Amino acid sequence: MDESTFGRSHAQTRSSRSEVFVLLQRARELGRRLSAESTAGSVPDAGGIGFAHAGQRLTDCVIRPLNGVLSGSVPDESLHDDDDIEVTGTDLIDSVCSLAEEATALSTQADVSGGLMEATAALQDIACRLTQAVAPERVTPLLSGLRALQSTVPGSVRVLKNGPYLLTNVERLTNWLGESFDTRPRMALCRCGASAIKPLCDGSHARTNFSGAKDPNRVADHRDVHVGQQVTILDNRGICAHSGFCTDRLASVFHVGKEPFVTPSGGRADEIIRAVRSCPSGALSYAIDGREPRDNADTRRPPGIEVSKDGPYRVTGSIPLFDDGGNPEPRNEGASPEHYSLCRCGHSQNKPFCSGRHWYIQFRDPVADPDHAPTLFEWAGGLPALTAMTRIFYSKYVPGDPLIGPLFAEMATDHAERVASWLGEVFGGPKVYSDRYGGYPRMLSQHLNKGITEAHRARWVSLLVQSANDAGLPNDAEFRAALVAYLEWGSRLAVENSQGGARPPQHMPVPRWWWVCDATPGARISALAAPSEEDAAIHVPAPDEAVSFDRHVKPMFRRTDRQAMTFAFDLWSHGDVSTHAPQVLARLEAGTMPCDGAWPTEWIATFRRWIDTGMAQ
Repeated sequence: MDESTFGRSHAQTRSSRSEVFVLLQRARELGRRLSAESTAGSVPDAGGIGFAHAGQRLTDCVIRPLNGVLSGSVPDESLHDDDDIEVTGTDLIDSVCSLAEEATALSTQADVSGGLMEATAALQDIACRLTQAVAPERVTPLLSGLRALQSTVPGSVRVLKNGPYLLTNVERLTNWLGESFDTRPRMALCRCGASAIKPLCDGSHARTNFSGAKDPNRVADHRDVHVGQQVTILDNRGICAHSGFCTDRLASVFHVGKEPFVTPSGGRADEIIRAVRSCPSGALSYAIDGREPRDNADTRRPPGIEVSKDGPYRVTGSIPLFDDGGNPEPRNEGASPEHYSLCRCGHSQNKPFCSGRHWYIQFRDPVADPDHAPTLFEWAGGLPALTAMTRIFYSKYVPGDPLIGPLFAEMATDHAERVASWLGEVFGGPKVYSDRYGGYPRMLSQHLNKGITEAHRARWVSLLVQSANDAGLPNDAEFRAALVAYLEWGSRLAVENSQGGARPPQHMPVPRWWWVCDATPGARISALAAPSEEDAAIHVPAPDEAVSFDRHVKPMFRRTDRQAMTFAFDLWSHGDVSTHAPQVLARLEAGTMPCDGAWPTEWIATFRRWIDTGMAQ
């Protein structure tokens, strides 16, 4: 079955309308049962999983779109409200799974509506979440069955009019760090920007009257041609998502806020081609001798979608994109079929494609834990950032280096990705290297009897640090101290393990690296940091006002103060500050705390009053 034939009309045959109507009635009955179970407290809501949450999603994401499918249908005797329609299944979880399977089978028919696909995506997710909460051993068989039901449907992304992106058989969905989300055979991703369960859709587009229409004032669809000495750069500003990959990584060719935007002779051909390939929107391409090698301009990648940080969905791997009617989504001139960026904030001028508006409206994903100390992996930018670094290293610096080039002359084509996966795991990320390549024993095998010298090692470290600069990895003192410390440590072990007769341990775990001496970026106040806005929240009590920790004392300790003292105690903990109050007061009075300047006298007086009046919570 060809996905492009889906949904050419919302008109349903009598048979299919009957099936959708029965599905709707069973969904309503399931909603009543979920409500009853929620009231009984059978499965409490925890982390968005539970009967109450499932019941609300059923209303917003299943019943609503199914109602939309049937709206305008001519009533007949087969479409009557039948209170005797029951949800199949011996228990509630069976009922949810059965309904998801029924919807999945129905949604694989030809000329299926987007509303039915949206409802199916929600039912699959609800079924998997509730099953995970109640009977986790049943999740794998459930997913296997759902995948089998729609195994003949090609992978695609479908843009529902004024609604979500509908994914079909897209197995690879990651966040901006390269960490995987749990996927379902059908998924609905938010594109209005208002969902509370991002990246999944929760029906917010219907409540906010989201419009998927293009802005008539959008950047025009026009391809600029910039002829250079070696390479001609082709650029369509009408597709650009303003991710900054080109300007950040090749500023000699691509210029922020300047005209001309492109100076095509400002870089080497390989640098320009690398920048073109890294453009996530597909706005850039190149030509040599007047011919555009589109196949070479696009990197060959497996199908996947990255949920970028506070930005668009970055689609790679030539996933077909269809409009609400099941027809290929119209593209701008020169657009890449291999990769494109889809709006996630709901404000793009070129919907469904990203136009960079997320920058201007300051679109932000919710922060799960604002007090979470980032791992080195997270601070670096995750697997995409580390992969960019290793690709630059092995494609730009290694081939022409007379010292270490011969060491890597026969490396595998995915060697850069393997090294990035190793570094990601070492720096606290997911165990991609262990799961995919074999962990420590595999890494060790790559060095045995290679005879690596100190000169090799030193060149490897210096060029990898330069690659980190080129890839735009964080340049703060704390991260670079940790990065260089690991590269020095790991490379020296590689020299040792590579010598003839060496007998290194064979079954060690992958090492885990951390911040040097626990010096994290947030633990130090930068000399270049802007003045803190937290002082505005400070409330100095009146002379006759009782002093409390939560209202008066805690706000005087900024987040940076707290992070700087975590090695000793927690400045936001009433118990910790009460215990150490005399020592804290002595440092405040001496002007040695906080480290970037003394408190105002009225703040110190407030802290002293708090101690003298019993240190109330």
